[in-house]
Amino acid sequence: MNRETPTLQQLLNSAGIKRRFEELLDTSAPSFISSILTIFRGNPKLQDCSPNSIITAAGIAAALKLPINPSLGFAHIVPYKGQAQFQLGWRGYIQMAMRSGLYRTLNSGAVREGQIKEIDFVTGEIIRGEKISEEIVGYVAYMELVNGFKKSLYMSVEELQAHAQKYSQSYAYDLRSGRKSSVWTTNFDAMAKKTVLKKLLSNFGIISIDQQSLALTTALQADQAVITDEGFNYIDNDRGDEKVVPFSDVIPLPKVDDENEPTQEKISEEKND
Repeated sequence: MNRETPTLQQLLNSAGIKRRFEELLDTSAPSFISSILTIFRGNPKLQDCSPNSIITAAGIAAALKLPINPSLGFAHIVPYKGQAQFQLGWRGYIQMAMRSGLYRTLNSGAVREGQIKEIDFVTGEIIRGEKISEEIVGYVAYMELVNGFKKSLYMSVEELQAHAQKYSQSYAYDLRSGRKSSVWTTNFDAMAKKTVLKKLLSNFGIISIDQQSLALTTALQADQAVITDEGFNYIDNDRGDEKVVPFSDVIPLPKVDDENEPTQEKISEEKND
């Protein structure tokens, strides 16, 4: 017998989903659930997504204790081909890293013409120059650990555009069609800051499963993913045959499975209890 799929509102009103968000967020759960609905109602493309994928993406943000208000830039729920992805913003990466207590300084930003004179090809050290115009020629990320280790990473605008075209199908579609459906198209600055910061942390940051850096490790894995029972599904990001760890093995996540999925019948029973 086919069961009618509950709406997002019905799922969020169910006792099981409410309880899982309360376990993650305590007294902040009601306002977080309200923010899910606000984002959903304000985004027509998200309204076409699977309600389960929206809850799961929101669950990642809740588990990481990050707000999902798009204007804050910490975490986002992004629609793509009928599924909702979790995406970490550049401010979210900084937040996760600083919470670990392992980073003294972490930042990323735009570089104007002339501000970088040279990059040492052996050490990667950036030699600063004098700005000669307001034209943005690239983006740089910098980190300093509490143990004194320092590292920076620079990518030109051309390198970032090539990166976006290779790893974001929606951006590649925008270039082919002349449309503006990708965040890379509508907010290149934020995506560029995030990309250099993510590459810097992935290559040189402290990534491990110990308690201090677990949240950052999880965030790196979950970014741009639709969460499934098998693990992370990167439907808009070509990662080849990379093996990933199921999110449920790393951190608790509000999950809707077939056996316990709130159906219309179960929702009606909960209302009558």
